[in-house]
Amino acid sequence: MEEVDPCSGYCSRSRTYHSLRPNSPIPPQSLPISLTDFLLSNLPTSNHPLPFLVDDSTGATLSYSDFLSLSDTLSLSLISRYPSLSKSHLAFLLSPNSLHLPLLYFSLLSLGVVLSPGSPLGSPSEIRHQLLLSRPSIAFATSSTSHKLPREMFPLGVVLIDSPEFASMLTRHHPPRPLLENVNGVVQSDTATVLYSSGTTGRVKGVVMSHRSMIAALSRFYNPSNAAVDTGKVVLLNLPMFHVYGMFMMFRAFAGGKTLVLWTEVKKFDVVGMLRVVERYKVNVLPASPPVVVAMLKVRREEREKLDLKSLMTVGSGGAPLGKEISTGFQEKFPRVTLLQGYALTESLLGAGMLSPDEATRQGSVGRLAEDMEAKVVDPSTGESLPPGLKGELWLRGPAIMTGYLGDDKATAETLGPDGWLKTGDLCYFDKDGFLYILDRLKELIKYKAYQVPPAELEQLLLSNPAITDAAVVPYPDEEAGEIPMAFVVRKPGSTITEHQVMDFIAEQVSPYKKIRRVSFVDSIPKTPSGKILRRELRERAVSGSASKL
Repeated sequence: MEEVDPCSGYCSRSRTYHSLRPNSPIPPQSLPISLTDFLLSNLPTSNHPLPFLVDDSTGATLSYSDFLSLSDTLSLSLISRYPSLSKSHLAFLLSPNSLHLPLLYFSLLSLGVVLSPGSPLGSPSEIRHQLLLSRPSIAFATSSTSHKLPREMFPLGVVLIDSPEFASMLTRHHPPRPLLENVNGVVQSDTATVLYSSGTTGRVKGVVMSHRSMIAALSRFYNPSNAAVDTGKVVLLNLPMFHVYGMFMMFRAFAGGKTLVLWTEVKKFDVVGMLRVVERYKVNVLPASPPVVVAMLKVRREEREKLDLKSLMTVGSGGAPLGKEISTGFQEKFPRVTLLQGYALTESLLGAGMLSPDEATRQGSVGRLAEDMEAKVVDPSTGESLPPGLKGELWLRGPAIMTGYLGDDKATAETLGPDGWLKTGDLCYFDKDGFLYILDRLKELIKYKAYQVPPAELEQLLLSNPAITDAAVVPYPDEEAGEIPMAFVVRKPGSTITEHQVMDFIAEQVSPYKKIRRVSFVDSIPKTPSGKILRRELRERAVSGSASKL
């Protein structure tokens, strides 16, 4: 029997951290059930009083009962139209957020078809790389994205979800649902999704997730003992559903019987416009990437005071660590809102760690280890597992971890051990109370002489400067030091802050080896949809001397 410290969750014998949260009600692995059947079995009633989906751009809504009816109709239409479509097939989706996407997700998953959504903003070459990894049988796109898809790569063709043809698939008369249930014999070990990693430090990979992995991740929200489950009933989704965060917020809203407001009219992100949507629909819960949190923090007082944001209860941030300065500043500007940080990778699905509302004062932490999850903190040099307070690479193990990378045994073996440990590549530590702190990506640490400099720490300091709207820090080659910290800075409109002022601002707050020694002012910082900085692109621009062209 392992002796687990009740404060930190650490076992000194196995050198493993255990979750301090109650286990989730995960169904037995032998039970043949798909993710969608699991979600449906937990929904209290199909005649739920709240609408499930609202499209902010059109005002269109879908009730829970209409959503389930349309999802069934679509499933039966797909079976009728494509008799060979089965759980051996993969469907590639290329679409911005819309009411149709959740319908497709539920319909395809209920049939056992593997769901693989790509970014509609991706270039044709990026999308082709994803298609070569996943080898789909069918694609679902829109009239604005279909030109990026080589039709010869889809044996069953490409379906436009904004076409009359697709609309007819939602209105056909079919036999009732019982004839459809588990039509393809879906079991939990079957692949449910192939999601694409962000590719911030390497080529994009296809992350394989089983139905069981996704059931395990979502079962937390059916756990009555889970203090992290929010009580708000209206959720704003401004995240793309092709990304793990956006997809899981959609499933989570369904699991909790909530209303999900889709903010679809976003040509260029407008934080005040987003807050007007919060006001209009009396939104309670706002999932956000770190840049959104920073943008909210920098909204001018006079603009905030024009808005009625009393409904907003919770902002959940994930994708990259938020520093204490940003967390503190946010709480000062929005004292009625609880800011909760979380931690996850595509490879671990949503929520390897999450703050609960009563833990929100632990600013800078991403919370305690999630239910059913184990962790190690491993010294990258020695491979030794470390106790609380010491920094190392975070390893995770649990039922929500990926199966592997599609068609890439080498990358899978490098990341996922035979004993189930996922090597995250993130530098972290646990404190004595079991709270997890993510410091930076190991591969992104700047090596200045004999010192390691975490870019995220410097970025958080830069963002605390009122003259700076956004910032990123990357290594720049230096003959004497090896690498020096270089900052890419977006000035606030009207700001005249100079290179020397930026460097002095940081120098006053850090050790000498962490000083920023080079600055480039740019119009924007390139990021993934989840808010992760594309450092590789910035490094290439810095070295090529084209930083000013960003």
